[in-house]
Amino acid sequence: MKSYKNILIFFSLLVLIFVSFFVGYSIRDIRIARKFFGPEYTEFTLIMEAYQTIRSDFIYPDKISTDELIHGAVQGMVNALGDQHTVFFNPEDSKKFLQDADGVFQGVGMEIGKRDNFLKVIAPMKGTPAEAAGILSGDKIIKINEIETKNLSIEESVSLIRGPEGTDVVLLILRNEWSEPKRISITRSIITTPSIKWEMVEGDIAHIKFYHFHRKAYSDFRKIAMEIIDSPAKGIILDMRNNSGGYLDIAQKIGDSFFDRGEVFVIERSLEGDREIKSRGVNRFSKFPIVVLINRGSASASEILAGALRDNNSVLLIGENSFGKGSIQALEYLSDGSAIKITVAHWLTPKGHTISDIGLIPDIVVEMSIEDIKEERDPQLERAIEVTREMIYNLLL
Repeated sequence: MKSYKNILIFFSLLVLIFVSFFVGYSIRDIRIARKFFGPEYTEFTLIMEAYQTIRSDFIYPDKISTDELIHGAVQGMVNALGDQHTVFFNPEDSKKFLQDADGVFQGVGMEIGKRDNFLKVIAPMKGTPAEAAGILSGDKIIKINEIETKNLSIEESVSLIRGPEGTDVVLLILRNEWSEPKRISITRSIITTPSIKWEMVEGDIAHIKFYHFHRKAYSDFRKIAMEIIDSPAKGIILDMRNNSGGYLDIAQKIGDSFFDRGEVFVIERSLEGDREIKSRGVNRFSKFPIVVLINRGSASASEILAGALRDNNSVLLIGENSFGKGSIQALEYLSDGSAIKITVAHWLTPKGHTISDIGLIPDIVVEMSIEDIKEERDPQLERAIEVTREMIYNLLL
């Protein structure tokens, strides 16, 4: 991809800067860039000039770190794209990101994102300090420990919220139902994100709760799938509420059990055009009536799977509008262990629908009120059970 080529060229230039400074060449000479990279990239000589000026003129030379200067330059390039989902990770943050993807970290246990210039909670995770403190999907985070969030990136916000187990973070939260923000103090802990759990409800309906599509989710699902097939289950509820996404390939592998081989799982729209990603498995649950639960915390990979189930299998979606994250990111590692999580495509449902900023609109809308949450009522699950029961009954007629 052209963007990757540009990144490699940029890093090559930074290496040239480093070498030039110490061997004494004049890096202000634009002919260096033309000779090595052609006139198209001579604008990078401005970075060369800035680097040499800093190294030669800054009054505190002992405070100059070449690594920090290079990482800062890359961070500036990424920030200039204006895409909240394209992010630079230095080597340390890159390791933390992989730990998050594997489902273990220290923090409060919630997914956050930017929407309408606000830092918002996409979803609190089940059984975490965030959930215990009453944090809800859609909550706006105005301040983190008295630091305003409006000018912070998602990664900066995450870094402030995360911290050692046993320490506190204070969030200033604004909720639509509140007239003014409230401060909520949360004690951090070690967060282990579950992947999937299931239970039998009303004797013959399998309720499968997808928490997150991290690496372990597929192996967990394979075991659960066999248990359900061998059980008395006659219908299935796929619960993707507050599932903020994860690895797309994991969601696809799970989806393979619900689609016939060759059916379109998702359409990727990138610089190369549209590409259909198709199912590679066997539909193991074709005889089961299925419904899907979604809400405002359903995002990214969970939206892709839910959208594919509706488009291909006419599966009913029940609950609330999903979050509406319609882009796909790839993690590209750089030579020093740092990485760029870069937006490489937008995705569309198999029928060509986009959900960016709109979300999936459920076929049956069921709201979950604050009173429902406080009283531990679940009208969305109750409606899903009713619909599934009716579908099972119709099959028997």
